[in-house]
Amino acid sequence: MKDHNTVVTFNNPQVAALPRHLKQYVVEQDYGRYTPVDQAVWRYVMRQNYHHLKDIAYYPYIPGLKAAGLSIEKIPDLQEMNDALAKIGWGAVTVDGFIPPAAFMEFQAYRVLVIAADIRNLEHIEYTPAPDIIHESAGHAPIIADVAYHNYLSYFGSIGAKATYSAQDVELYEAIRALSVIKESPAATAQEIQAAEDRVAFCQENMKEPSEMALLSRLHWWTVEYGLIGTLAEPKIYGAGLLSSIGESASCMRAEVTKLPYTIDAVNYPYDITKPQPQLFVTPTFKNLKEVLEQFADTMAFRVGGAYGLKKAIASNTTCTVVYSSGLQVCGTFTTLKTFGNDEPVLIVTNGPTALSYHNHVLPGHDQTAHPNGFSSPVGKLKSIETPLEFRLIEIDKFLVLHFESGIMVMGMVTGVLRIDGRNLLISFTDCTVMDRRGEILFDPSWGVYDLAVGEHITSVFCGAADKDAFTETAYVPATRSKRPKVNNANLELQGLYQKVRDCRQQRVVYSVLIEVWENLQQYHPGDWLCALEILEILANEDIKQGIALEINTFLKIKSENEPALKKLIKAGLKLIDELKQAK
Repeated sequence: MKDHNTVVTFNNPQVAALPRHLKQYVVEQDYGRYTPVDQAVWRYVMRQNYHHLKDIAYYPYIPGLKAAGLSIEKIPDLQEMNDALAKIGWGAVTVDGFIPPAAFMEFQAYRVLVIAADIRNLEHIEYTPAPDIIHESAGHAPIIADVAYHNYLSYFGSIGAKATYSAQDVELYEAIRALSVIKESPAATAQEIQAAEDRVAFCQENMKEPSEMALLSRLHWWTVEYGLIGTLAEPKIYGAGLLSSIGESASCMRAEVTKLPYTIDAVNYPYDITKPQPQLFVTPTFKNLKEVLEQFADTMAFRVGGAYGLKKAIASNTTCTVVYSSGLQVCGTFTTLKTFGNDEPVLIVTNGPTALSYHNHVLPGHDQTAHPNGFSSPVGKLKSIETPLEFRLIEIDKFLVLHFESGIMVMGMVTGVLRIDGRNLLISFTDCTVMDRRGEILFDPSWGVYDLAVGEHITSVFCGAADKDAFTETAYVPATRSKRPKVNNANLELQGLYQKVRDCRQQRVVYSVLIEVWENLQQYHPGDWLCALEILEILANEDIKQGIALEINTFLKIKSENEPALKKLIKAGLKLIDELKQAK
């Protein structure tokens, strides 16, 4: 079994500070698995990005890359990225594709970028719905040096980590993850892809009322992933989804893509990860992003609390934390809420393992093994008594009767009081009876020790356990895993040709090898276009072998005409080569 405390930290303080439940998502980058074709895919996208984004990206692209430990020439190494990111108080780890949204948000809160270890296939070089190292590092990282932006990113993570979510959210997450895995699998059939897309569409159409997490995901999408900054007339790109898509980064600036001011109204716009976005939102400043986020956060259960928050917790049907006004945190799956009078909660009930915590640490003797079958306790004011119970002096070994305004009565022998920071958090009873105003027994003396949670109000409700490392033994495991393409002899041979071109470019010698590679491509790999483009780039840059260069140029132009799916990619590659040659 993997020891999650031994995850490589890259000597980065932010990575080292990750809690155990997040370390479970971290996978080894295994840099040696990146093939020469992978490196060529990275280089093509990055060259195109720089050429196009240098004028329309908000943050200076090349300085941003360097600040994040990235370069155009090679897939980033996590150690180099962490060395650079540590200087601005961030870190980075690799994960297996999409991870659950709550975990993703929490990584952001810890100021750690999560980077999918895989890289898109050559067939999906322009865009992939799957998170990959191009999107995560070339998209998110170049702008991370901007202080206002990375403060927003980490603050968003801290808010998102507390959002309540629903069973439908989990189903949609699994559907999107499955689609991303299938689309990046070379062996996937058209029927399998269609079935996966249909499943995503079905989940999106049957979401019912969107949860806090679903609405927050929209704000995240329209800012962190697809955000524009500036004016409606002259916006600049800062969203990672646009920065890492050589297709949509160009098309998004067209007039047919509606540009809207970024306000809280963005939560009313769902998104589809499989299609170009029909509209984008423009923020005048990063300060505005935080103001909109604050506006939404004020409506969330973790700030509103009360019956509103408890209803969100019950609807989620997953582990949530309810915070009493005393500071006591009750963590479990909430099933029942009783209210009285002005809809204030008077009784909370959990089902299954429940833990009691304070300041996000499980209280000694009150982890989920102490309350394996659930927990229930009143909440509210005592009848005819002004001083809140949390501040009253409670005597041990005395029989105590408590009458709540709701009509609930607790009576029994006090055996212990847990008091922290001048407040009573728990009162433990033996021979205890708890009944409601109708005389219904809520706790019988024969059931054992009764722990009464103390507090007049529910001040906060949020998803997840307060002390996740103590409460959750294992992270949520997705139903699908990323698949690496199988390697055959033809593929190995093609990889070798790409490597020869890469060696030639890096060492700037033995250009005659390029001719051999070109002849081999023509004879055995006529479907390839990227390796041929890289050969042409070197020949044009060095101004050598003009006859061969013309031959390759003609080959690529004919291929682009005969294969419409490649036309845009090849045309963009040839255009860049010509422009760089003219600039010399």
